[in-house]
Amino acid sequence: MTSKLIASGLRQQLTKFAHQFRRQHLSTAAAAATAAAEPQHHEDSTGITMKGVKISGRPLYLDVQATSPVDPRVLDAMLPYNMSRFGNPHSRTHMYGWESDLAVENARAQVASLIGASPKEIVFTSGATESNNISVKGVMHFYKDKKRHVITTQTEHKCVLDSCRHLQQEGFDVTYLPVGSDGIIDLEKLRSAIRPDTGLVSVMAVNNEIGVVQPVEEIGKICKEFNVPFHTDAAQALGKIPVDVEKWNVSLMSLSGHKIYGPKGVGALYLRRRPRIRVEPQMNGGGQERGIRSGTVPTPLVVGMGAACELAMKEMDYDHKRISALQERLLNGIREKLEGVVVNGSMERRYTGNLNLSFAYVEGESLLMGLKEVAVSSGSACTSASLEPSYVLRALGVDEDMAHTSIRFGIGRFTTEAEIDRAVELTVHQVQKLREMSPLYEMVKEGVNIKDIQWAQH
Repeated sequence: MTSKLIASGLRQQLTKFAHQFRRQHLSTAAAAATAAAEPQHHEDSTGITMKGVKISGRPLYLDVQATSPVDPRVLDAMLPYNMSRFGNPHSRTHMYGWESDLAVENARAQVASLIGASPKEIVFTSGATESNNISVKGVMHFYKDKKRHVITTQTEHKCVLDSCRHLQQEGFDVTYLPVGSDGIIDLEKLRSAIRPDTGLVSVMAVNNEIGVVQPVEEIGKICKEFNVPFHTDAAQALGKIPVDVEKWNVSLMSLSGHKIYGPKGVGALYLRRRPRIRVEPQMNGGGQERGIRSGTVPTPLVVGMGAACELAMKEMDYDHKRISALQERLLNGIREKLEGVVVNGSMERRYTGNLNLSFAYVEGESLLMGLKEVAVSSGSACTSASLEPSYVLRALGVDEDMAHTSIRFGIGRFTTEAEIDRAVELTVHQVQKLREMSPLYEMVKEGVNIKDIQWAQH
């Protein structure tokens, strides 16, 4: 009996290994299709159940600002460096290291080309968060004897804001510039905030939550006038809008791979050489990446980011036109059937693939829960203890009730018209359903001005 069980187990293992071996010889598209056919959740004829939520099928994906799918062409470029060309790029004594090193340097040139930089100015990191930390803390620590002041905005990514708070705990001063109702900073307020001991200005190029594009070129001119280093988090800008480090006059720029249809876990930091900007490394080790970012460079990920940058350069214009048309289709489709829909942030200065909408007289979390067939993000930060509206929307001066109802729709390279039409249909249906249950909406329809009501405190 025991021998039969062992034999049965061996057969199962061999079958599994044979299946995996056969899949290694599939094309990228076939392998991806096979992987997609093996769900990691419960699925039956009535739909999919995951984390207690049941939906009719895989939701359509409109959350590209969170992450983008890897372009199959990027995956094709990466695969050899996971299989046959697996050498450590820092191994200098044999072919395996040489070919990986060559691939890394080629990727460095591809990233540099997309932003108008020299390959020598590109340092590979684990992502934009690490690049932002190196930029903000690294610059200020290096120049700490003379420079004790940082300027940033109230709507920056959390990793920049938290890095600034970390500096404040060390005794540095930080100015958090406000933004207008359109999400754009006032250039005169920036100019007046600069001090003799200002060591860095850090302003995000494209906001991850509301998609507004800051006047980075004008900010760069002001920083150059006062001889202050300018850092920009361009994770959401790379490959989506034209980026030129010379035109923008940036000293440091943070980039991410998984926002441009590349792999997760890799990013880059642009570090200007002339005039040279210096940073204190945030990680100690073997001195890779010119000593700024120690650790073995992950060749497959770096190759993927380089390939994604090269594709973005070739397809940026086409992607922009197509995504702009889809955004217009989405916004018009919703507004034709719903009133009380507000776009958060400037419509004129905005990356078209990011559409952040608020729906009046609707409870935000209920709307998000009702849209399980659409993968989108809420502007509300949901925690177990409280529901706080987005700090970005608060900075814009959005009323708290409207901030709670914000939904971010992210449109990308692989989004289809059919998906946009389905998202419109589901969103309109859910908003109408929730408004039918809202006594506030009933009062508004009857002509009552809700803001004039004096609500009693109990």
